[in-house]
Amino acid sequence: MGVQSLAVACGALALCLALTTATNPGFVVRITQAGLDYANQQGIAILEKELAQLKLPDISGKSGKVHYDLSRLRLPNFRLPYSRITPVSNVGLQVSISKASAELDGNCRVKFLLIRSSGSFNLKVENVSIKIILRLGSDITGKPTISTSDCSASISKVRVLFSGKLGWLYNLFHKTIESRLRKNFESEVCDSVAKSVQNKLQKQILTLPVTVKVDNKTGIDYSLVAPPRATAQYLDLDLKGEFYSLAKRFTVPFSPLPLAFPSDHERMVYFGASSYFFNTAGIAYQKAGALVFEITEAMIPKEAGFRLDTSVFSAFIPQLEEMYPNMPMKFRLSAPTAPFLTIGPGGISFQPIVDAQAYAILPNSSLVPLFLLSLTIESRACMSPVLQAKAFLPSLPTSQVRVMQSIMNVLTSRVVLPRVNARLHEGWHLPIPNGVQLSNVLVKFHQNFLLLGADLHM
Repeated sequence: MGVQSLAVACGALALCLALTTATNPGFVVRITQAGLDYANQQGIAILEKELAQLKLPDISGKSGKVHYDLSRLRLPNFRLPYSRITPVSNVGLQVSISKASAELDGNCRVKFLLIRSSGSFNLKVENVSIKIILRLGSDITGKPTISTSDCSASISKVRVLFSGKLGWLYNLFHKTIESRLRKNFESEVCDSVAKSVQNKLQKQILTLPVTVKVDNKTGIDYSLVAPPRATAQYLDLDLKGEFYSLAKRFTVPFSPLPLAFPSDHERMVYFGASSYFFNTAGIAYQKAGALVFEITEAMIPKEAGFRLDTSVFSAFIPQLEEMYPNMPMKFRLSAPTAPFLTIGPGGISFQPIVDAQAYAILPNSSLVPLFLLSLTIESRACMSPVLQAKAFLPSLPTSQVRVMQSIMNVLTSRVVLPRVNARLHEGWHLPIPNGVQLSNVLVKFHQNFLLLGADLHM
C-alpha cells in the first residue's frame, strides 16, 4: 500500500483517465508543486510501512577462518524524515528521500576453528538516500500507466551490534557483514519499489473508471488524449472532457479549441473546463430528450401579475377567447437544437433557440395545442456560473413583441432559469479520487474555458 498510496496521492489526483484521437483536450487537470507536496505528506507514512516489510535473504559466507550464517532478518522500522515529489520534464515524477534510517534484527551463527557460537545482531542503517523515477504514460485504451524507470538507493553508514558471549569474535568479520548487508539492503529497496509499482499501483490504476455517470441521462468521458505531461513546475493531464448520452454515444460535430492555461501556481490543483466540455453537455441532454420544460399555472409566482390562461393571450390571438374562454394553459418548452455557449474573460454567454408550444387545458384535463412560439433566450453568467436570461420573439409582429416578450421573460426568468441554475449548482463530477475534497476554491473565466483552482484535503 505504501508506494501505491504515495503515487496515487500525487499522480491519481486526476489519473482516472483514457486515450482518444482528439488533438486538443476538452478538460485539463494541472497538479502544481503544492499539490505534489500535499500528496507527499499523505503518502510518505504509508511508504514507511511498506519499506518496513522488506524481506532480506539469509546471508552466509566466510571471512578468513570465520564461517558465518545470518538468518531471520527482520526490519522493525523504517523512518523517512525528508522526502519530496517533483515533476520531471517529459518523464513523470521523481520521489526523492534523504536522511532515512532503518534498523535490522536477525540471528547469527559463527564457526571459528573449534569455536561455535550463536546469538543475535542489530543493524543500524543511517543516512539512506532513495531516488525513484516514475514514468507516466497511457495505454491503447487511454488509461494511465505508471512504471519505475529508475531507482537508486545508497547508504552512507552501517553499524552492526552483536550480542552473545563471544562478541569479540564477531568483530573479526563485521566489516564484511556490513558490506554485504549494505548491498543487499540497497538492492532490496529498489526491488520492493519496482514490485509495488507494478503489482499494486499499476493494477489499481487500471481499475479506476475513465467515465463517470452524471445522472440517469448522461455521463462524462474523462479519458486521456495523450500521456501526462510533466514540466519543472507542474504535471498536466489532458482529458477528453466530453459528455455523452447513456442511451447512445454520438459523434460530436466540432473539436475542442486549444486552452491557454495561465501560469498561476498558488493552488494545489487547477481544472480547465473548456467550452467544448459544456457544449457536449448540451448535445448529450438534447439528444437524451432532457431539454424539455413544462410551465403550468402553479409555477407562476403571484407577483408576476398575470394568470397563465387563455385570457392573457387573447389580445394576440382573438380566437382564443371565443373557442377556449378563460381556460388554464400549459407551455412545453423544448430545444430543437443543442444550445451552444461561448466562454471568454467576461463570462459565459449563449443564445439557445427554444420552441414554446402552448396548450389549453380542457375540463377533462386533455390538452389542445394553441400556438407555437420560437424564442431566442439570451443568457449570460459573469462572475459566477449563474445564468440570467431574456427572451426574444423574432417571429411576432413588432406591435405585439413588447407585451409578449414581458410575459415570456417572466416565464423564463422566474420558472425555467431557476431550474437550470439549480442543476448548475449541483455541479459535475471532477476527475479526482474518492475521499479527496476541495477547499479555497477559485473560479475565473478565460478565453474558451472556465478555470477552477482549489486546494486539497482528505
